[in-house]
Amino acid sequence: MSETVTKPKRDLTIVELQHAATRLGVTLAAIQAVNAVETNGPGFLRDGRPVILYERHVMYRRLKQAGKDADAYVLQCPHVVNPLRGGYLGGASEHDRLALAQAIDSDCALESCSWGKFQMMGFHWRALGYKSAVHFAELMAQSEIHHLSAFETFVMSDAKLHAALRAYNWAEFARLYNGPTYKMNRYDEKLASAYARFVKGPTSPRPPAPPPPPKPHRPRQVVEVAVKLDRGQA
Repeated sequence: MSETVTKPKRDLTIVELQHAATRLGVTLAAIQAVNAVETNGPGFLRDGRPVILYERHVMYRRLKQAGKDADAYVLQCPHVVNPLRGGYLGGASEHDRLALAQAIDSDCALESCSWGKFQMMGFHWRALGYKSAVHFAELMAQSEIHHLSAFETFVMSDAKLHAALRAYNWAEFARLYNGPTYKMNRYDEKLASAYARFVKGPTSPRPPAPPPPPKPHRPRQVVEVAVKLDRGQA
């Protein structure tokens, strides 16, 4: 049986990416580099579902924070709940892992995935101004413009992260964006390499004036300390 192919969600245009870059005060190549390292392509699978990566170690921590016996689930299903990262299957199979986790606790499971074109962790939903983890996941499943909006809001909410991106300090950006284990995956090196590649590529004309960020996703008052605490869990 051939693979089911669903009409993909609308891709981001170069103009939309450039508008975000202008608002963030960086080059288009910087936005393209982050996307290239995080997903290396579209934010949606061929079947129309968003690209996700389920993190079982994050699920373990979210369950503990929710007052549930995470260690009992480690014994029952260590491939779904585990204090150690791993168990990745990639592609559509990550949604199978998510479904197993949702059978334990749906909100914790949604918070334990990185979503879309910029692989934004679900547990940031509150700091980014979404109504709930479900609301965040629903919008991530709609189009790449929501992926970009979440990324832009996330960067703007953290002065140090924003400064690192504007300075093209990829080691600092990777540390803040991907967490303290970023060197294990060489995120800083990959970002620097991707940025250099895009800078050398063909440039697109800059639009005359960027529009404001999408109103539904303008951040609420962000408590910087809360954002920092949450990011330490990724």
